[in-house]
Amino acid sequence: MVPLKRRKVAGNNSVAEQGGDKTPPKFPEVFLFLLERKMGASRRAFLSQLGRKKGFQVEELFSTSVTHIISENNSGDEVRAWLDSQDRTRRCPAPLHLLDISWFTESMSAGHPVQILDRHKVQVQQADEVEVAVFSVPSYACQRRTSLDNRNTVLTDALSLLAENAELSDQDGRGVAFRRAAAVMKSLPEPVTSMTQLRGLPCLGEHSLRVIRDVLENGASREVESMKQSKQYKALKVLTGVFGVGAKTAARWIREGIHTLHQLRNSGHTLNRAQQAGLEHYDDLNQQVSKAEAEAIQQIVEEVVASVLPGAKVTLTGGFRRGKLMGHDVDFLITHPEEGKEVGLMSKVVSWLESQGFLLYQKTTRNSYLVSDDSPALPPSNMDRFERCLSIFKLAQDQPHRAKQLGALPLDTAEHRRGDSGLQTDQDSCSQRIQTPGGQEDTKPWRAVRVDLVVSPISQFAFAVLGWTGSKLFERELRRWAGQEKAMSLSSHALYDNKKRKYLQASSEEEIFAHLDLEFIPPSERNA
Repeated sequence: MVPLKRRKVAGNNSVAEQGGDKTPPKFPEVFLFLLERKMGASRRAFLSQLGRKKGFQVEELFSTSVTHIISENNSGDEVRAWLDSQDRTRRCPAPLHLLDISWFTESMSAGHPVQILDRHKVQVQQADEVEVAVFSVPSYACQRRTSLDNRNTVLTDALSLLAENAELSDQDGRGVAFRRAAAVMKSLPEPVTSMTQLRGLPCLGEHSLRVIRDVLENGASREVESMKQSKQYKALKVLTGVFGVGAKTAARWIREGIHTLHQLRNSGHTLNRAQQAGLEHYDDLNQQVSKAEAEAIQQIVEEVVASVLPGAKVTLTGGFRRGKLMGHDVDFLITHPEEGKEVGLMSKVVSWLESQGFLLYQKTTRNSYLVSDDSPALPPSNMDRFERCLSIFKLAQDQPHRAKQLGALPLDTAEHRRGDSGLQTDQDSCSQRIQTPGGQEDTKPWRAVRVDLVVSPISQFAFAVLGWTGSKLFERELRRWAGQEKAMSLSSHALYDNKKRKYLQASSEEEIFAHLDLEFIPPSERNA
């Protein structure tokens, strides 16, 4: 039995919680908005509830009715930059006060809005506009246009290396912070020459700013250069360069004293099929793929898909769709205009490619996505659940010409069965480089390329194209925008409105951007 005192307190809390948000406002001229940046979502929710219980009007979303913006651990420039990114044409009937959290806490203690003193105001630094132009960009990468014309490569390279090192060290939070900082720098229209230009820009934390300052003043970041020379970073780079090896596996091997490929080969470790293939074709898979090579593979895939399922569509996605000329792998999205026709397509395509000796390795996973009527069927991670084939493709030097010849071959010809494509079909012999009579190694007439094949139903195709186009950070920011700003859940399968409790249909990327109240950004400007 609960003691009397505890029952009494619990009852009081229950009443407060049920009626707290409905308490008539005591101060009708005051509308508060708590800035989540650096405050955090849970603390913001707690303080918002506290304010309402005290009779204050606290807005969940920023609007023209807001009179007081409350921030915590933000400079005035950061608050002003956030404000500019929300609504550049905002017109307020009354002055908008940019205040530190101290004013809010004092007002809560007093039970009424206290007088605004200078110490309560966040200070906005004034830059010398004649001397240097100060940049201003929106907070979310999905609000920004980022082309491949990067004006701050030295700065973004340094930040990206720190992000990569954090990710390899299983510190994803730090990695995302550096990625966001790098994305902001990529979006700037001019080279950064002074720290003054960065005042008020979003996503630039103290660490990132320290690195940028070091590069601007010394030409390079001492932290980054030291990191690049560290044994840990070098070993992580080498081992995670093996297809099928993630950061955790690489870290475990390093703890066991394995730092090089030679040590890995002689370690006696039992590698899975993916890792064996990755080690065998290490050099090829760590060499960049050209757009011409991607298009050669696309030609083959299109020929195969057309022969298996006429009318099916193959789309080259990833960085190549964003206009990149080089990439690390090649991604294809396959669909059919008639819903359900795509079922069974993947197995036929993979079977054909294997029989012709095009696949050095492949692993196919089934579609595990299920639509729920009352909530979004989202996976626990950002990975989608389409039917997907992860493969290592064998690309010959004259592949475009051969692709035309092979496309007309029926699936059950004798030539098909014995792999009459001019390529070796035995995977063991495929891995060997050609030896000249003198015993010297010659260049082999093919190379291994990472290729992903993904099959999507036409009803999910627009979401799949958007998700698989990237960049990775652009997609992460789209999902963050959907969740935090629009109360929606976005994946590569669907867009779900959590308030209306329904899925929002879309047949194009433009419609998805419209659902999210975002200006449409073409693939060529999603290079965040």
